[in-house]
Amino acid sequence: MLFLCYPKCSTCQKAKAWLEANELAYDLRDIKAENPSAAELESWQRQSGLPLRRFFNTSGLQYRSLGLKDRLPQMEEAEQISLLASDGMLVKRPLLIGEDFVLVGFKEEEWAQKLLTEDRPQ
Repeated sequence: MLFLCYPKCSTCQKAKAWLEANELAYDLRDIKAENPSAAELESWQRQSGLPLRRFFNTSGLQYRSLGLKDRLPQMEEAEQISLLASDGMLVKRPLLIGEDFVLVGFKEEEWAQKLLTEDRPQ
């Protein structure tokens, strides 16, 4: 699994601790140091089945300073993806990417349901 996070983010720290407590292996990637590419974001959004807006960090300073709350609805999807790929701090985190799933944000119950079922390797 690929775990994208911002190390200073408290939610990311909780998610990382949860992964470790449940002995789940992952590759760590700092979302600020290594932005997701447009191709990755497109793929992850398709795989997740979530609307693209769910990939935006709506509580972030960048989101607010760019006035994206009002601008996003008028933007083309390609422009939104390009914007997300330009700055990892605009991306909702953490992201957990598996072979057949994408989890956006940390919701312990959702992660447990996806990762701690009997058919999942530990």
